[in-house]
Amino acid sequence: KMSGFIQMLKKKKELIPLIGFMAFAATGATSAALYFLFTKPDVILNKSRNPEPWERLDPSKPQKLITINQQWKPVEELELVKRLTK
Repeated sequence: KMSGFIQMLKKKKELIPLIGFMAFAATGATSAALYFLFTKPDVILNKSRNPEPWERLDPSKPQKLITINQQWKPVEELELVKRLTK
C-alpha cells in the first residue's frame, strides 16, 4: 500500500534521503544501460544474428565516452589476415 509507505516515511524522516539517492542511482544505471544498448554497435542482445559485432565497428570513430588525441592507422598484417579468413 502506498499510504502505509507514506506513513512510514512520516515517522522515519531519516529514510527520505536514502530513498532519494537510491532512486537517483537506479535511474542513472537504467539510463546508462539503455544509452549503451541503443548507441554502441558492439553491445548486442542477439548473438546468433550478429556473432562478431566487433567486425562492424568503424575504427576511425572513437568508442570510448571520452577520447583524447586518438589516431588510428590500419595494421597491414591484420587486414591481410582478415581478407584471407573471409
